[in-house]
Amino acid sequence: MSRLSDFSRSPESPFRFQFGSIFSLGLALSLCFATIPLVYAQEQSATAVSHQVKDIFEHAAKAVVKIHGVDEHCEISGTGFFIDPTGTLYTAYTVGGEAGNFTIEFNGKKYPARQLLTDIRSGTALLKIDAVTPAMTIGKSEELEVATPVVAIGYPLDLPETPNFGMVAGFDHKYLGRYFSTTHLRLNLPTQRGEAGAPLLNMKGEVVGIVVSSLENNSACYAVPIEAAEKIRGDFVRFGEARHGWIGINVSEAPKAVEGSRAEMTQIMEGTPAAGSGIKPGDILLQVGRKRVTEPEDVLDASFFITAGDIVPITVLRGNQKLTFDVRAGLHPASQRGVLIASPASPTMNQAIPLKLDSEVERTP
Repeated sequence: MSRLSDFSRSPESPFRFQFGSIFSLGLALSLCFATIPLVYAQEQSATAVSHQVKDIFEHAAKAVVKIHGVDEHCEISGTGFFIDPTGTLYTAYTVGGEAGNFTIEFNGKKYPARQLLTDIRSGTALLKIDAVTPAMTIGKSEELEVATPVVAIGYPLDLPETPNFGMVAGFDHKYLGRYFSTTHLRLNLPTQRGEAGAPLLNMKGEVVGIVVSSLENNSACYAVPIEAAEKIRGDFVRFGEARHGWIGINVSEAPKAVEGSRAEMTQIMEGTPAAGSGIKPGDILLQVGRKRVTEPEDVLDASFFITAGDIVPITVLRGNQKLTFDVRAGLHPASQRGVLIASPASPTMNQAIPLKLDSEVERTP
């Protein structure tokens, strides 16, 4: 008579074969059933994102318009969006900066538009029509991170308004060796001709940037943060023009970080707002206005948000002592020359701050 122990010892035992088969089948079924909820969850997640993008598009598209204009060479077209209910709209400088005879397609009608302000440093322009309009909600680009999903709405080619979904790929100070006037958002968003000036939206439907240029055969793009455009609009409201400020200090990289900053003062320029302020070479720069500084290139961002004529608090570390100096900003020399632009993709406008990150080269706020 066979005993149970005989079955357990024999590798050829039918009992062992059947038990193994049953176990394998059970494992396969378990894996199969475990995969079903995962696939279902992924499908549900994708569906939820699709619905969210659709809702953002349907709500925000009401404030997005197509812009027609004529420059000295040809007709141009692009995208813009309203930012107040009186018909004021943002677009890219490449659309509204150097053209004229603007026409805005809005709500099934065409409206003549006038140019309020153009700013080559930020790569933006302000236009206006005489009509009551919807307006987009302004968000904060500071809340974005790498891989944050975003939506753009534009008018590609001769097509109707179109949503575009992607994510933030980076926050860049420079492109192809040239510095931007302020940090730009690099986006994994394919763009087409006609989409310059499109609003960039977060997943709450708030505008956080303006598309200003395309990259890599239109497979990606750059957007200027909405705060940069709002700074220019703030200047316009206060003074009727953009007033880019500066204080006149050269900054280079310190050998080591102090209080989290590697930005060391190397020169206080004569005849500049900083001259006689009390700031000295060797001071470690910690903050310019409301902008914290950790690296020398942070000075570019900080400088962009300075308005000429305003009192700017400059916080430095001298030895173990933290000091704050109030400096009245002057007009940035680049504003007078008009050589800075945030549109690297255009061959005729491939200009930004012409500095390099070599250790011997200094940054100047």
